[in-house]
Amino acid sequence: MSWREDKSSTQRGYGYKWQQARAGYLKLHPLCVYCKQIGRVSPATVVDHKIPHRGDMALFWDKTNWQSLCDTCHNSIKQQEESTGTVRGCDLTGVPVDARHHWNVESRQNK
Repeated sequence: MSWREDKSSTQRGYGYKWQQARAGYLKLHPLCVYCKQIGRVSPATVVDHKIPHRGDMALFWDKTNWQSLCDTCHNSIKQQEESTGTVRGCDLTGVPVDARHHWNVESRQNK
């Protein structure tokens, strides 16, 4: 059983204090960072933990671990990223946004 299955959202840290912190963060960071990487402007609706906290409350409240995402990116791209370990998509020039993509690794090695 995972750490999530036996706890409510409030028990996992997503209670009133989180809702207030989330609203404040979205006010300061209103656009989806994934959409921005590909040149699209989308309002963010989710404060995502870049590194899944898995119950680690220090990591949960670490604001440097937060990013603003739209629902679409959070529920598709981010979930795929967490399950596969890769970031999909390209920037406006067609270069993959995943730093580990072989195009990006090769270009760093050639510099």
